[in-house]
Amino acid sequence: MPREYIKGVFKSLFKSSLNLRLALPTLASQCAVCRSWPARPVCEPCIARFTPQLPRCRACALALPENLSRGFGNSPDLCADCTKHAPPLDAMLVAVTYAYPWSELITRYKFGDTPGWAAFFAALLLQTSGVQQALNALSNSDLIIALPLSPERLQWRGFNQAWELASTLAAQSGSLAKTDARLLLRTKHTRPQTELQREARLANVKGAFQLDPLRTSLVMGKRVVLVDDVMTSGASLFTAAAALRAAGAVHITGMAVARTAAP
Repeated sequence: MPREYIKGVFKSLFKSSLNLRLALPTLASQCAVCRSWPARPVCEPCIARFTPQLPRCRACALALPENLSRGFGNSPDLCADCTKHAPPLDAMLVAVTYAYPWSELITRYKFGDTPGWAAFFAALLLQTSGVQQALNALSNSDLIIALPLSPERLQWRGFNQAWELASTLAAQSGSLAKTDARLLLRTKHTRPQTELQREARLANVKGAFQLDPLRTSLVMGKRVVLVDDVMTSGASLFTAAAALRAAGAVHITGMAVARTAAP
């Protein structure tokens, strides 16, 4: 029996088992963290416990040191890196720190073939200060765009977790803005950013994003919300935002469910 066939069978069985285990808590209204009954996918007490309100850099959402959050320094709402080198985002908003239990739940969402978790994560983002306001500021000619995957990674994963999140976020928020899955393109298949050190991440995604050359006029003069699931160093979001800025976007707000504690 070919080795590739055996691997395929085991992968299919693993996904089926994982999907069943992930579906049961939702169907039975059991919290995926504390297993309390009844609950949303994650109960309100767990959400409150694991979403501490942290002062964050307004440009990259990195948690700020306590002395900066109290107003010391020249830019109390910016981290040291963003003070020196302003990123191409006008604002960056995240719901939680990428740590337990969110890191585990996001991994299940991305790699467990469970796009239904997008509804919960979109709702979690909408509870975050500034998110609903940013979406309300969009007109019906503005855009909500997800960070795209390469065709190779999309085929392997089966869905784009950022697109599921962006489209659900637009629907839940009642935003008038358009969602577009094919305006921003990923033209370069890159190594996963998690495999690389910080200094290699920007090089890895350099030139990886561009707009559909026949539709760049859709971005000119528009406000854009750029959505991803997790922000680590910011290399992917910054590179994508730079492509949007070059096409004439006048304001870009980044949104992600989670931000790592340090890039």
